[in-house]
Amino acid sequence: MTSHTFDLSALDRLTTGRSTCRAYQNKALDAGLIRSIVSMASRSASWCNVQPWQLVITETPESTERFRNALMQRAQSQPEPESDLPFPPGYRGIYGDRRRGAGIALYSSLGIGPKDNERSAEQAFRNYRMFDAPHVAIVTAPAELGPYALVDAGGFISSFLLAAYAHGVATTPQGALARHAHFVRGYFGIPDTQHMICGISFGYAEPEHPVNRFRTTRAGVDDLARFA
Repeated sequence: MTSHTFDLSALDRLTTGRSTCRAYQNKALDAGLIRSIVSMASRSASWCNVQPWQLVITETPESTERFRNALMQRAQSQPEPESDLPFPPGYRGIYGDRRRGAGIALYSSLGIGPKDNERSAEQAFRNYRMFDAPHVAIVTAPAELGPYALVDAGGFISSFLLAAYAHGVATTPQGALARHAHFVRGYFGIPDTQHMICGISFGYAEPEHPVNRFRTTRAGVDDLARFA
């Protein structure tokens, strides 16, 4: 097998195998392992090499639990969004179809029916439990650098997810945490000059949990690309 073929095979395994985790083991990651994931992700491409992404990472399950409890209390007492970045006003057409399809598959894996509003709400709130992950990374970028810094940060997030998976670590990229961006920045002492993009909860997956077995679908090449 040539080096090029091996690279293709490895990348295919990573991009096909990675998925969003929604149930974690109560097991801390070694600090060196976390640093290795961040180091690998830091090689992500960046416009003019500005590398605008910044992280705050909870190093221990205990620090994560303190943040988890504070975040849940905040989300319960003040559910109104206070994000740094505007959320989409809605999802229409194919984007709405994809969103609904993912939601139906997720809730079906947990035995939650389409009219079971109580259990659906409980599962949605688990975002603020960070699905019991032992660690979370808060991803921010300098507000002054504008939209292209967010594009760069998105590339870094994708690299982080793949780097974690390559290390045997599961991840959950969470826009839900950014709904409380002002609170999160205040909790961690992140300056107002940084825009919070998302959180990434991570740790070792609970492999037997049914929620970790469902997979979303992906659009085909002809749905995504027009060759001119």
